[in-house]
Amino acid sequence: MSGDKITPETIRALKGRRRIAALTTYDYPMTRMLDEAGVPVLLVGDSLGMVVLGHPDTTHVTMADMEHHTRAAARAKPRALLGADLPYRSYDTPEAAVTNARRLVAAGAEYVKAEGGREILPQVKAIIAAGIPFMGHIGMLPQHILEEGRYHIFGRDDAGHAKLLDGAAALAEAGVFATVLELVTPPVAKEVTQKFPFVTIGIGSGPDCDGQILVTHDLLGTFPWFTPKFVPQKLRAAEQMKAAVADWMKAI
Repeated sequence: MSGDKITPETIRALKGRRRIAALTTYDYPMTRMLDEAGVPVLLVGDSLGMVVLGHPDTTHVTMADMEHHTRAAARAKPRALLGADLPYRSYDTPEAAVTNARRLVAAGAEYVKAEGGREILPQVKAIIAAGIPFMGHIGMLPQHILEEGRYHIFGRDDAGHAKLLDGAAALAEAGVFATVLELVTPPVAKEVTQKFPFVTIGIGSGPDCDGQILVTHDLLGTFPWFTPKFVPQKLRAAEQMKAAVADWMKAI
């Protein structure tokens, strides 16, 4: 990619040409650091509920939380494409979806993401019709953890396979530029990637997606109390941070 500002069209054009890296971000310094590292897609994820705010899951994250952190991230003015999650219950209707998507755009988001396929098709169409780029999210939906009861792999049986393909077809119909596939069995993730025109961004869904996304805290080891099994932890920063603090305390 050139040094120009990255757009949804830039990302869509990479399908089949090169793998796309995406990471979460929640504030100014993290956004600036990841942008300087060359990460092309950044997401102010509602995962901030757990790794920043200390909630047990994403259902506690509010629109005010997402606006606050999106504004902080946007102040870095990244070359990367910067988006934000629509939080729990913020897109129950098409009208609410558009209103809240516009709030995130006003805070600095260049695309929005929401969870679901066919069941949120009217909301997705309304957001895109309002001129706001949209990233889908199918498979495991963290905002539905209270109904699901646990995190698990999707697409292992015929019914799950069919639901994922139908959800992907709905998102393709709406015109999304990309879709996160979370905890989707790898053969189904590969099938979705090959069958649909949008970019697939996998998380715990095998190697055949167009790109991969992780929670940055998981990748760097700055939230050491829980790390998903599929995360290739590249750094144990929490250990180094604690050691640095201990050394400083000894020095004083």
